[in-house]
Amino acid sequence: MKIVIALCLLVSIVSCQKKEPLLGDTDWQRQKNADFKDASKSPLKKKDLKNFKTLDFFPVDSSFIVQAVLTRTPDSTWFSMPTTTDRVSKERVYGMLSFSLQEQNFELAVYQGEETMAQEGMEDYLFLPFIDDTNGETTYGGGRYLDLRIPEGNTMLINFNEAYNPYCVYNETYSCPLVPQQNTLNVAVTAGEKNFIPAE
Repeated sequence: MKIVIALCLLVSIVSCQKKEPLLGDTDWQRQKNADFKDASKSPLKKKDLKNFKTLDFFPVDSSFIVQAVLTRTPDSTWFSMPTTTDRVSKERVYGMLSFSLQEQNFELAVYQGEETMAQEGMEDYLFLPFIDDTNGETTYGGGRYLDLRIPEGNTMLINFNEAYNPYCVYNETYSCPLVPQQNTLNVAVTAGEKNFIPAE
């Protein structure tokens, strides 16, 4: 009888320790939340990590997924992109992305980082920082980022539903590249990650 009771207690304890399901409407959102919950790689401060459940996202909106034409700039020179700290990031303009969004035509510079491209698995990584009309209101005032990969051809998909905040939003010890003014979108990109409100 004692063995049965002990087994019941063990089952009860194990069931209580089940991991909570990851929140998010897309695989990308769930992966972001998983990374932020993981203390070994989360940018969150301890007080914010303690009760973290999910980042705040706009509803997924397919109108913010656009097809862009990539015009490569192979002769561009490396320059020092300023960051939120004294560090500078060695970048070059890999190309210009032309696309239509909210019935307007835009062109943004997409960047390639010297240090990043030297990392294994990141040889084809491209960095797209941008500013839009939501900044300082529903999103971080300094703009947001998108991760892209070099395409085989001259077109690529830009999914603004995967726009995310720089890590310095969560912890000022991080060094985050400042968005160049030329990468300004004069529309409200109500997609992707919203601003973060830290715990008091």
